[in-house]
Amino acid sequence: MGPELIEIKDFLEQYPPFEFLPEKEVAHAASRIEISYFRAGETILTYGAPLAHLYIVRSGLVELNRRNGDLYNRIDRGSIFGQFGLLMNKKVRFAAVAIQDTLVYCLPEEVFNEFCETHEDFSDYVEIESTTRLRQAVNDSDSLNVLETSKVTTLLGGEPVFVSKLATVQEVAQAMTEHNISAVLITDDHAPEQSAGQDVNHYVGIATERDLCTKVLAQGGSPETTIEEVMSTELVSIKHNAYAFEAMLTMLRHNIQHLPVMRNSSPIGIIQISDIVRHESQSSLLLVNSIFQQNTLKDLVALSSQVQGCFTRMVNEDANSQMIGKAMAEIGRSFIQRIAELGEELYGPAPIPYCFITLGSMARDELLIVTDQDNALILDDDYDLQTHGDYFERLAGFICEGLDACGYKFCTGGIMATNPEWRKTRSEWERCFAEWVDAPEPKALLNASIFFDLDGVYGRTKWAEHLNGFISRRARRNNRFLACLARNAL
Repeated sequence: MGPELIEIKDFLEQYPPFEFLPEKEVAHAASRIEISYFRAGETILTYGAPLAHLYIVRSGLVELNRRNGDLYNRIDRGSIFGQFGLLMNKKVRFAAVAIQDTLVYCLPEEVFNEFCETHEDFSDYVEIESTTRLRQAVNDSDSLNVLETSKVTTLLGGEPVFVSKLATVQEVAQAMTEHNISAVLITDDHAPEQSAGQDVNHYVGIATERDLCTKVLAQGGSPETTIEEVMSTELVSIKHNAYAFEAMLTMLRHNIQHLPVMRNSSPIGIIQISDIVRHESQSSLLLVNSIFQQNTLKDLVALSSQVQGCFTRMVNEDANSQMIGKAMAEIGRSFIQRIAELGEELYGPAPIPYCFITLGSMARDELLIVTDQDNALILDDDYDLQTHGDYFERLAGFICEGLDACGYKFCTGGIMATNPEWRKTRSEWERCFAEWVDAPEPKALLNASIFFDLDGVYGRTKWAEHLNGFISRRARRNNRFLACLARNAL
């Protein structure tokens, strides 16, 4: 296989439905691909015309339109179009126009049909999931929420600007002025060489105009200060195939104005809150922002009545179940965060570090409008029951009672941080999960089915990631546990 075909194959393997195919079949598809280029504004497909290929966007941006000219969807790198026509009458169902200069791969109809007939995951994606995914992109009403249909890549204005951590504040400000941007990514020139396959554009921090103003100018700092002393190192990012509404949720949750967009672990751009606002019509997800503006538990309880309306609006706006589940989960997490903050205001700062975790459907981003709460506490290993027990008992009670008042009802099974059994140190949680995995008795399997979906919501949230990693490594090595867990799920 020549270098060009290898490049096509590697590209196809990254995106559905080709990612579901065996490597041999992807190579076969690559060998049959034809390549076409379209300038911005050029028509790719005309409604009703004969259709003989499945189209895959290699680069650029494509707009799909209904027969009456109304927008149906906008798609970018890795997305497919033409599948509906191939599945129906071999005629174009949605006209396609290149919005930017666009390169597309064209897969012949006979290869497409062959994959549909022989590979169930491939056919499920193009026949079922595509319908659901594209149906939500545009509906016929004026209440369309573009945040739920636009990918974050459509918000990008250009490639990110990288600056060495040894650069001065003045040099960074000059770079921002030169490129007319408000944020740069900071690199470490002396970092260890990247491992094979890792992009060289690895960054160690981000610096924004606000950082320069608040951390340097307002403090009377020198313009010769290195940006390493100013940059933010708590790095938050989003994947390139995420939707704009997910970007907004991430920004609101972390209270940030700039968000790097990643593809294959490499930043391809930065979006800022103003980019999203420009695309926003009347998003029901602004509820998240309102949660963090409430100053009392009473205010949060009053605001919680809007969750039902948020859910209803998303359904009416034709958002799919994945979007709704993620939005409801993010709203739930936001309530937890704000209630925890109010709890610390009431009882004082925590005496030791901790992490409040959520479990089950909220952790999986599958939350519905009516749900109970499942949560627990991870405590620092310095935890002492006599010294710290009373504080965390009161804090857990405040959070769980607050959630109950906001509509997230108490768990009837007692899977809550108010239960002393589910307030454990980091080491105790690891021992607990190790026991469940190593001795998969019925009760252990029941607990595993609940606790194996966990997500850090407040405090040292990285601890939840570390615990998830421990669980994954431990379970992967235990075939007996995996077999019991699978049998228990049947």
